[in-house]
Parts: sequence; C-alpha cells; structure tokens
Amino acid sequence: MRDLKDSGIEWIGEIPKEWEISKIKYVGEFRNGLTYSPNDVTDKENGILVLRSSNIQNGKIDLNDNVYVSTKINSNLIVKKGDILICSCNGSKQLVGKNAIINTDKIVTFGSFMMIFRTKNPKFMYYVLNSGIFTYYLETFSTTTINQLTSKNFGNMNFPFPPLESQIKITNFLDKKCKKIDLIKDKILTQISNLKEFKKSIITKAVTKGLDKNAKFKDSGIEWIGEIPSHWKISKVKYTGEYRNGLTYSPNDMTDENNGILVLRSSNIQNGKIDLKDNVYVSTQIKSNLMIKKGDILICSRNGSKNLIGKNTIINSNITATFGAFMMIYRTKNSKFMYYVLNSDIFSYYLETFLTSTINQLTTTNFGNIKFPFPPLNEQQEIANYLDKKCEKIDEIIELKNKELEILDEYKKSLIYEYVTGKKEVK
Repeated sequence: MRDLKDSGIEWIGEIPKEWEISKIKYVGEFRNGLTYSPNDVTDKENGILVLRSSNIQNGKIDLNDNVYVSTKINSNLIVKKGDILICSCNGSKQLVGKNAIINTDKIVTFGSFMMIFRTKNPKFMYYVLNSGIFTYYLETFSTTTINQLTSKNFGNMNFPFPPLESQIKITNFLDKKCKKIDLIKDKILTQISNLKEFKKSIITKAVTKGLDKNAKFKDSGIEWIGEIPSHWKISKVKYTGEYRNGLTYSPNDMTDENNGILVLRSSNIQNGKIDLKDNVYVSTQIKSNLMIKKGDILICSRNGSKNLIGKNTIINSNITATFGAFMMIYRTKNSKFMYYVLNSDIFSYYLETFLTSTINQLTTTNFGNIKFPFPPLNEQQEIANYLDKKCEKIDEIIELKNKELEILDEYKKSLIYEYVTGKKEVK
C-alpha cells in the first residue's frame, strides 16, 4: 500500500504522498497563435502551414485539410516537435480543448483560435490534458456565451504532478494501453468510413439512374454523370426551390436559452441529423425569412474546415430557430429527394470544383447553378421512400459503431485519469 495524502482538491481526492499539486503555468510555457486575414491565405507552394482545429483528429495531427499563409511570422509562433497543440476557441463548445502532440520538425505555425503548450515531458502532460481533469476545468470555464479557453484559465489549472521517474513510468504504461485501444478504434473508424461510402454509392445510383431496371436511357450531357432515364431532365438547384444565407450576429447578441432564440450552426449537424447538444442562443431581432421551417434543408456553406462545407440535414420537426451566417437554408417541394441529391456524388463533385486552397465557401450563386438529374415528382417520392429504407438500415449499423467508439473513448479517458491522478500505480 502506498502512502496517500489529501490533494486539497475535493473532486480529485487523495494522491500519492510524494506527488505535488501544481499549476500548468509552473510546468511549461504557452501562447496563442497567429492572427491572419483571408488576404494572407495562399497555396502550399507559396505559404507556411497554419495548424487549426480541423488539423486535430482523434488526438493526432491530421494534414488532410490545410491552410497556408504568406505573412511574416514571429519565431515564437513556429511550432516545435513535442509541442502540444490545443484548440482554445471554437464556435462548437465540444471542440474546445481537443489537443495533439506535434510530431514534425517542419516549419509550421498555428492559428489564433489555437494554443501551444511547451513542456519538458509533453507526453505525460498530453495524458493529463486527455483525462477527466482537463474535462472538469473546461466545463467550469465554458458558459452559454463563452466558448474559449483563455491562457489565464489554462495556466491556473491545478493537477497532480508526480516526480519525473513516475511520469515516465505512467507515460510508457499508458502509451502501450492506449495504443491497443486506438488500434480497435481505427478498425471501427474504417468500418464506418466504408459504410458511409456504400451508402453514398446507393444514393448516387438511385438519384442518377432511377429505380426502373427496364427504363430507356439518354445522354445527360454531363460527362461524369453519363446516361439518365430518357424521361428525366437536367435541372439546376435554383429552378427547384429557394435558398438564403443565415443570420449575422455578434458575441454581444448571445444569451442563454431562456432569453434567446436558438441559432443552428455547423455543430448542430451530426451524422446527417440535427443535434441540439451544443447550442447558441441570441437576443436580436430576426426577420421571418430567417426562421427555420419544417422540411428545410440546413447546409453548412462556410467553415474553417473545408471537410465540413456541404454537410446538411433536413429539419424534421417544428422548432423555433434561426440559422447562422455560415449556414444556408434550401426550401423545396420535395425536400427528401433533394436531401439525397445533396448527399450523393453529385454534390461532392461540385463542392470540389467550388472550393480551392483560398476559398472555403459555398456561395448562393454556386449552389444555385448545381446541375442534377431531375425526375418527375412521383419518381422523386419513390426514390426518396426507397432510400429512406435502405439508408435507415445502414445508419443503424453506423450508430452502433459510433456507440462502440464512445464506449472506447470513455474507457480510455477513465484509464488515463486513474493513472495521472495516482489512483492506480504502475507496477
């Protein structure tokens, strides 16, 4: 049995006698990132990579969605191998605090909504920042109007601090344990990715070829779509409904649930459905045409992460809500069929042509000019009903896989917490 002592922090309880309680500011240095304008954004050949929230995926640095800038950068804003990159500010409260260790020696900077933490034993501190300790503090820092981890709040975080020898033992142990968990997670993530691709292929076939196996076909006039049923036509989005961008509001307009109106944002779309866990409310005058209606398709039209632009969902219930300036609403007669068009390869193709290294935006002009195969109304309904059944089965499997991921994440976090607080000892 180890000798224990009271940590002085009620929710942590006892810690090993030889451990201390320290503050983040005493074990390293930290700073906020680079402020840059859209005019500074350039291509890979002419700029320096700016790490942002979207460059952290599943606790690792991910370089699939990058931004580069051509501006003068102070040396203290260049990351070093071993730095911990932290999302310090985000429209989505759930993303504040996500972090990863920098594992490259390349010349890279980080954006103003990010923070770098530099410390002697980054791996141990990485585990502290991925335990319930950090989660607890993030919940106390965040409010209904503030989604930010300030350097002051971060620096004043208390945590159990073992001797260096114990830090190394704990780190080595958790590396092995977490690697096993991450391998299982990677397999599940691959399965989910394959299921989503399978679902998309079913949707694309139905909205471009129809359901009648005996139908006659004609050339669509669009090379990458090929043939379509001969009685279908090619239309544009602007001829099938109305669409508009959302509400512009300032931080001063934000309030709590009891005094404001819900503003739907990108974070309110999760896995193709409305998710109301991460909400913002505003107390400002809102025009009637900016109020959501049942049957509207909500689309993310602008985002710092290119991968999120175009994600969409149907509003299936009567909710009192508006939508933010980085979102778009599309209102059409058969919204279910058009929802499937917007979740097919058709929409993906156009998004790739609209978005560049310097433009992360789906404009109303570009959206309205999207061409797609347009069947008669009765076939639209048949296709929508067919896809509802097909996709429901796939979505059920994906949901089960996501629950498996949640269970693994909770297990991993609790495992880390047990060891970085000294509840369990590495033998």
